[in-house]
Amino acid sequence: MMICEAKEIISGLADILFPPECPACGTVLITDGEHPFCPECLSTINFISSPLCTSCGLPFTETDGANHLCGDCIMSSPPFSMARALGKYEGALLDTIHLFKYHGKISAGEALGRMMAKTSYDFLVIGDYSLIIPVPLHPKRLRERGFNQSLILARQISKIFSIPLDFITLRRKIRTEAQVNLSRQKRVANVRGAFEVTARNGIEGKKILLIDDVYTTGSTVKECSEILMKNGAEEVAVLTLARA
Repeated sequence: MMICEAKEIISGLADILFPPECPACGTVLITDGEHPFCPECLSTINFISSPLCTSCGLPFTETDGANHLCGDCIMSSPPFSMARALGKYEGALLDTIHLFKYHGKISAGEALGRMMAKTSYDFLVIGDYSLIIPVPLHPKRLRERGFNQSLILARQISKIFSIPLDFITLRRKIRTEAQVNLSRQKRVANVRGAFEVTARNGIEGKKILLIDDVYTTGSTVKECSEILMKNGAEEVAVLTLARA
């Protein structure tokens, strides 16, 4: 009891000395709300909701109607059970991801991870999964950046849901070209064979939630999901911060 009270006092003092700030614009937040953004920045975030693709989570342009498969998923079923994203890759969400990923603002990434954990998604329930795995970086890329943005997001989700986190079993064995400026076809070819599983027994029979920052064409998470399923995972679902 005394330990809990001490933690509450320390937390309260920290909020006074270092008040929480909006991760996008730096505005001091008056209240600790559900989302870590100020009202102005929050208004620019386009949260993804129905109607969307039941498989890859692609949001459709129409504002009403039922969820259904998109054309790409009809033509070729992904290796994951479903993919969902918190919001569209624009506005304050895009700005904050850039601050986190390219400028090393780790606190922003932690706030985004907590936001991912507290958001509800169509048919994807985080608590249903038995293992969380972040998309890995190649060791050389990790040394250059200093952190794996997917791991930071995954760690927050793991803490909130008390789901084991595994950032060792799935490994990126080939340093691939950055995906950002590649076409859809080149993205697929770029990551083909880039990942491996180091210990099959760590994922056999597991329902895995694969975490990444941005879903663009899905080539990276599809490649990761495929190798996880081939090595005995019961299911792989994908959760990302944003959908480009």
